[in-house]
Amino acid sequence: MFRGGLEPWHVIVILALIVLLFGSRKLPDAARSVGQSLRIFKSEMKAAKDDGASAPAQPQAAPQAVESSVVPPAQPVTDSVPSHDAAQR
Repeated sequence: MFRGGLEPWHVIVILALIVLLFGSRKLPDAARSVGQSLRIFKSEMKAAKDDGASAPAQPQAAPQAVESSVVPPAQPVTDSVPSHDAAQR
């Protein structure tokens, strides 16, 4: 089935465990709610696709020229704590 990963009997055991865990009464309701969720998802995706296709293309702004200037290097930062060499002097 999955090229050596899952054999058909694996799937049967998994399905049996699902029925035992969730019970046969809740499974139809769960399947129904999953189906409704998928239908809603598909309709929303179709609506989003239609909105994207029917929306007019907005013109993009022209690139703006940027002026640059050279910034001089900052003054070296000195520590407020004296170094070991300065303390011995």
